[in-house]
Amino acid sequence: MLVDQKTIYSSEDLANLDFGFEPSIIIAFVSPTYPDLQESLTRLKLLYPNTSITGCSTSGEIQDINVLDNSLIMNAIQFESTIHKVVTENIDDHDNSYHLGASLFKQIDALDLTHVLIFSDGLQVNGADLVKGLRDNSDRYIPMTGGLAGDGNNFKSTFVITNDQFNEGQVVAIGLYGKKLNVSYSSKGGWDSFGLERTVTKSEKNILFELDGKPALELYKSYLGEKAKDLPGSGLLFPLSLRTTRDQRPVVRTILGVNEDDSSLTFAGNIPEGSTVRLMKANIDRLINGAEDSAIETKNSDVQEADFALLISCVGRRLVLKQMVEEEIEAVRDVLGKKPVISGFYSYGELAPFQEFTPCELHNQTMTITTFSESSI
Repeated sequence: MLVDQKTIYSSEDLANLDFGFEPSIIIAFVSPTYPDLQESLTRLKLLYPNTSITGCSTSGEIQDINVLDNSLIMNAIQFESTIHKVVTENIDDHDNSYHLGASLFKQIDALDLTHVLIFSDGLQVNGADLVKGLRDNSDRYIPMTGGLAGDGNNFKSTFVITNDQFNEGQVVAIGLYGKKLNVSYSSKGGWDSFGLERTVTKSEKNILFELDGKPALELYKSYLGEKAKDLPGSGLLFPLSLRTTRDQRPVVRTILGVNEDDSSLTFAGNIPEGSTVRLMKANIDRLINGAEDSAIETKNSDVQEADFALLISCVGRRLVLKQMVEEEIEAVRDVLGKKPVISGFYSYGELAPFQEFTPCELHNQTMTITTFSESSI
């Protein structure tokens, strides 16, 4: 596997672009404020007409140990023996996100399918239902990882790239096939729960109306105090820990939007009625340690040293870490070593199993790492 990475800030930077090889796929992460994306994608496709190009918008681009804004990060990968297939669907063409996920998986399913990589619109698609649609249509365990596109902390518009186009409401699934592909993954958080555990008494999919019979938005505002005026962005600092049964491992859910008219909160994933939730808050050291733990678990699972490491971290972590945000990337680099090309983005949600041979889940506020290499024999 050959991997190269380029960072550009305008379409003019593509004039002398040369990866030194013909990529099988280019995975691109781009700021919503990047100045001329359409022209850049058009030029890129003209330069590499036989290469699959995909990726998404971000809440910050990860390039090696740097966190950037206003850039376009391109990761060119040439597979030696792995076959890939890129399929896309738009939420406008489906009744719901579950059916969208089911349609994607049916298009990429094959006996030698090794891994599925997913990039999804971060606002119009229900990430939890998307994942369920993907995994329910498999008759065997297929690991899946990926993330939901970001838009800084604006929550207005996200998009997914497919070749020379970029569209809202889009989801792309990349099927990777072959026995020589090695993929490892892990997803860790580092947030602390606080306050009372409360019961979800009224909800609809990912819209939360009531906790313990009280309006959810009013209760949330009481915890946020002065920060309530900055919702939904400030809600990223106080996600929810959610579990549907007492013995379930909690997942984290973050706010995507608020509705003052009915005092509801919209989350990145479903909040089922009858489930229990607790508010969470950040501990900076624990967040950085969580990123390190994710890297350690990924490295321990690697068959061989990785060539490419895909990092997807939640925008909420970036807002908390502020000027220290690159420390969580540096912690990952220290564990993975010098070899792998590191890239990724800050997201509105992360997709990964908790651990090997467990189902893919939608996560929020985690550092999710997926590493790739190919065996030579």
